[in-house]
Amino acid sequence: MPLNYSLGEEIDEAVLTLIRRTGFTKDPNLIREIATTAFKLVEDGAIRGDLKILNSTLKELRHSFRLFAPFRSFRKVSIFGSARLGAETEEYRLAERFAEELVQAGYLVITGAGPGIMEAGNRGAGDGGSFGLGIRLPIEPEANPYIRRQDRLINFKYFFTRKLIFIKESDAVALFPGGFGTMDECFELLTLLQTGKSDPRPVVLIDPPGSTFWKDWFGFLRKHQAERGLIDPNDLVFLSHVSDTAAAIEEIRCFYSNYHSSRYVGERMLVRLEKEPTDTQIEEWNDRFADIIVKGRIARAELPGEDLEDPLLATLHGISFHFDRRKTARLRELLDAINGGRPYGARTEPR
Repeated sequence: MPLNYSLGEEIDEAVLTLIRRTGFTKDPNLIREIATTAFKLVEDGAIRGDLKILNSTLKELRHSFRLFAPFRSFRKVSIFGSARLGAETEEYRLAERFAEELVQAGYLVITGAGPGIMEAGNRGAGDGGSFGLGIRLPIEPEANPYIRRQDRLINFKYFFTRKLIFIKESDAVALFPGGFGTMDECFELLTLLQTGKSDPRPVVLIDPPGSTFWKDWFGFLRKHQAERGLIDPNDLVFLSHVSDTAAAIEEIRCFYSNYHSSRYVGERMLVRLEKEPTDTQIEEWNDRFADIIVKGRIARAELPGEDLEDPLLATLHGISFHFDRRKTARLRELLDAINGGRPYGARTEPR
C-alpha cells in the first residue's frame, strides 16, 4: 500500500549514510539517486509487477555491464540476421567467414546467441571471440552450441534491455538477410542514428553476390520513404551495402581510422580523433560543413579531465563545435571526411 507521508529527505540521508559507511567514493550522488528511486517507488504505491520489472531490468543491466567491462579496449561488431538460415545456405557461410575475419582483424563479435546467422557469427568467431545476448523464447530454448561459455553469454528476459546492450556495447552493426527481428533491430538503430540518440557507427548490409535482398529493401526506402519526404534522402548515408567480407570489414576499419568517439561537453559536441588535425583540415571542414554548425566554428579542443584520466582516451585529440542536432546525416558525412572518405567498394546504395 502507498505510504501517506513523504520519505524523501529521510531516505536520502539514510542512503548517503550507508554510502559513506561502505566507502563508495565514485559517483556517490548517482548511487544515492538509484537507491532513493527504489524506495520512492514504494512511496508511490508501485504494484508488485512494476517492482519485478525494475528488479529484473537492473539485474540484467548490471550483469551485462560486468560482462563487457574487461573488453572496453576492443571494438565490437553486432551481427544480425535470420535464425532460419541454416548452415547449408550462402548467407550462413558468408556470416561465418565474416565473423572469422573480424576476429582475425582484431574485433570481437556480438550475436543474439540463437541459430541461423547468429550461430554462424559465433561459430566463425571461434572460442573466446564472441558474445551471445540471448532472449528467453519458447522457440529458442537454448543458445547455439558455439556460445555456451557462461562468461560470454547472457540470457535476457526483456527485449528492451537486450537491445540496449546490443547498441551500447557495439561499435558497428552488420546485417544479413532476415525477418521481423532483423528488421526490428535495423530500423531501431537507424532511428537512433537519425535522431542522434546513438553514437555514430557503421551499418553494413551484407548478402551474397547475386542476392537482391538488400537491393529490393533499399529500393523501398528510396521510393516510398526518401522520395516522398518521409525521411530525409540524406539519411540513407547511414547505410552501406557490400557482398563480400573484405569490403564489409574495410568499411568498419575506415570509419575508425581517425574518428574515435564523441560526446557533448556543455553545449558543444566533442569529437575525439586518433590524429591531431592540421589547420588546413580544420578550415576545410569548416567550409564544407558550415551548415551543421549553429554558431562559431569547428576548433581544436582540449579533452576534459575525466577523459584524460581514462587510459583509453588520454592520448586522443579533440575538435568541438556547436552542432545542429537535427543534421545527423551531415554529421556522418563530416566523420567520413575526417576519416579521409569512405572506402572503395562500400556504397550507400546497393548495386
